[in-house]
Order: sequence, then structure tokens, then C-alpha cells
Amino acid sequence: MSEEMLYAKNYINGEWVDGEGEEKQVISPIDGKSIGSFRAASEAQVDAAVKSAKAAQKEWARVSLREKCDLLEEASKIGFEKYADDMARNMTREMGKIHAESVEEVMELGLPNLLDAVEEAKRFRTPAPPSTFERENGKKLVVKQEAIGVVASVTPWNFPIALIAEYTPYALVLGNTSVFKPTSFCPFTGQDFIKCFVEAGFPKGVVNFVLGPGSVGTQLFRHDLVDCITFTGSTEVGLIAAKEGGLKRRVLELGGNGPMIIMDDADIDAAVDASIVGIYYNAGQVCSGAERLLVHEAVYEEFSEKFIAKVSKMKTGDPFDPSVAVGPLHDATGLEKVIRHIDDAVAKGAKVVLGGGHKDLYFEPTVITNVSADAQLNFEETFGPVAPLIPFKDREEAVEIANNTMYGLSSAAFTSGLNNAWFFADNLQHGTVLINEHTNYWDYLAPFGGAKKSGNGRILGPWILNCLSETKLVIMDTSKSKY
Repeated sequence: MSEEMLYAKNYINGEWVDGEGEEKQVISPIDGKSIGSFRAASEAQVDAAVKSAKAAQKEWARVSLREKCDLLEEASKIGFEKYADDMARNMTREMGKIHAESVEEVMELGLPNLLDAVEEAKRFRTPAPPSTFERENGKKLVVKQEAIGVVASVTPWNFPIALIAEYTPYALVLGNTSVFKPTSFCPFTGQDFIKCFVEAGFPKGVVNFVLGPGSVGTQLFRHDLVDCITFTGSTEVGLIAAKEGGLKRRVLELGGNGPMIIMDDADIDAAVDASIVGIYYNAGQVCSGAERLLVHEAVYEEFSEKFIAKVSKMKTGDPFDPSVAVGPLHDATGLEKVIRHIDDAVAKGAKVVLGGGHKDLYFEPTVITNVSADAQLNFEETFGPVAPLIPFKDREEAVEIANNTMYGLSSAAFTSGLNNAWFFADNLQHGTVLINEHTNYWDYLAPFGGAKKSGNGRILGPWILNCLSETKLVIMDTSKSKY
């Protein structure tokens, strides 16, 4: 079946425009063929996008909350009715995610954020307590949350809709304006998303969309008129964002090396099923993915047998084939990293007991055992369909292994004991600790983000609203007022 060639444009100050920079072909990991192209924004165009956002922000902030909510509701309607299918199909073509996961991302993880932002904003209240410095009630302390200004958002390829949807709607409903740069690998999915806002009738300059390489992101990070940076991606680029952004407000959701701990009192069948989702969802290319399976030595053999039996039935191939569970890795760089991590583990005594091979970018679901403590995959993100099985003696050792990494995004533990559950909740050094659930679970009413080098700030719910607004204290002595 032949597919149309796609073309993406930049959206700057209310106009769709061709970039003035280099033309780039977008290569699908499915078959290595071009699916379309775009021209990168020039430095002058990026500057124009930021300036248009800055110029529009004051007037946009004055728009009533109800009107902002109405526009987001219309954008949500357009997204679901007009662009959802295109987003999901283009996502799979651009980055290789199996189509069922792309549909899930659009319909359950991405577009619902537009309405979630509306509901959160309606209930985003600030307190006005009396002063406690004096022993009277005439002086009031009013805490206000105000728009912070221009929010620049840079997102990666593994969740090209969900991740930007966790920033832009929340920024807009607060009265901020937005400049969004998607990864160069997924311009068409990003363009589909922006069309929802354009066609909903957002004013000129409020939403801007610029395409290009990492240098475009760096320009946004350092731009004097950008007031807030939101970035999801690698820790390495996150450090660049922090350095270039200086004192700008920032939300950084970075890498992870998520451990899943299976205790001797765990429901083994439930742990096996959850581990498969934690390891192999999106071919393992998830920052919150379960990069390591730590299994109590008393149940190691039982868990391993059941886990390997299920993984051996997983099919790799065309992500549009409904029977396929694991699609291709995104690119050659990711493939090389997966191979390097497996080779390093094997050189240090590990054994590949299932998979380990690949054809082009299609990497087999892999299980390795006897992984030494100094193997690279214990410390770095493998970001591929690889399950290292690591035995431990007791919960203290499990926590020691789990925390021995620079990352601290998501972790999980399977246990039927409440005492064990609280032990892991108290001692795992991760932004999210899940008990009897896989690491790729999150909820829009709960904060999501990382400790250590997995980032700073929290997204989702009221936490992202706090990050994307400026806190202002007003002290008012009403006892001295004449009226």
C-alpha cells in the first residue's frame, strides 16, 4: 500500500511558513524509506516565533479563563474528530511504535490533556490567609498564580503527542504563550497537533511551531524573551537546557533506569505480566521503562521460567500488523546502544537466554541472566527490548541495587506484604514508586517527574500548573482602607 509523501511547515505568528534552513528527509524506521520532508526554521524565524509569542502574551493573559477553556475544548474536539487518526498513523510511520500503542497515545495519553488542563485550571485556587505576624485579622496575605510569559517546549520522538500535550494546554490555559519544537524525527505528528489549536481559533502569536535540529532547541533555551523551558528527553540534552536557560523557570523530564523488584511474597503471574509491559512497551523506548528486573532468589527460577515462556511468544515485525507486539527501534544510534549494552554485559559474564539478534532495526525481545553489578545496563538507559534478570537476597540488597544509578524516575516493587511495600516506598530514590504495578504507569491527577539526574519539576495535574506560573504575594492591610 503506497502512502502519500508528507510535508511539514513551521507555524509562526499565525502563518504556516516554509523554513528557511536546510531541507531534511524524514526516514521511517519501518522500512528505511522517506515518508516526507520539511525545511528547518532559520535563526531569524525562531527569533520571530519567540517575539510573536512575547507580543501576544499580555493580551492573551487578559482573556477570561472561560474563553481560554472554550478554545481548548474546541481544540480537543477538532483533535478527536479530525486529526486523531492521522496523528496515530503518522506517529507509527515516523518513529516505529506499533499502531495500537500509537492509537493509545493519541486517544488516552495525549488529546485528553486538553480537557484535563481545562478542568485543572477551573479548580486552580490560591489562598488568602490572614497575617500571623500581628495578632489581628486586618492584614491579608493574597497568593496569586500569574502567567509566567513565553513557554518554549522541546520534546523527543518516543511519545510525540503525549509529551507535548502534557505542557502546551496547561501553559495556554494559564495565559502563557507557546513556542513548540518537536523532534526532527516526528514533524508531521507535531504539525497535526498544532493544527488543532490553529483551527480552534487561538489568536495569532499565542501558539507557534518551529522545526529543525537540536540547535533550534538550544536557541530557544537561551533566548532572552523565553521565560520558561519545558523539555523531555535525555539527561545529556537536559544539562544543556539547564546551562543555556540560566535562571529561566524550567521543567526537565529526563532519563531513567527503572528497576522492578519482585519479592518472594509477590504474585508471580501478575509480576510477569507487568514486567512485560514495563520492559517491552514501545520496544523498551520509554524513559519510565523497567530497565532492570530484580528478582528475589527464592522465586528467581519460577519467575524466569514464566517470564521467558511469555516473552518467547512475542512477535516482532511490521508495527501496523495487529499481531505484532514489538516494532522496530527508532534509529541506528539506538540499535548500536542496545548492542553495546548486551555485548558489555556478556563480556562481564552475562548470558543471553532469549533473543539478542536483530534484522535492520527490528530487535528481538531479549532476556539476559547472570548480569554483573558493573554492567553498563545497570547504570545507563538501554532504551530497547532487553530484560536483564538480576537476583537478590533480601529487600535491603534490592534497594541498594535499585538506587545505584544516577537516575531516579520510576521504580516498582511487587509484594503482598504491607511492611515491604512501605519499606520500598520509603527507600527507593525515585520520583515515582509503584507497588504491584509496572513502571510505565502514570495518572493525570498525580505528579510525574524524577529525582537525581532524571530531572526537576513535576508534570500533570496542579503540579504542572504551579511550574508554569509565577507565584506572587500581595500583602494588603484592609484596616487602613477607607472603603
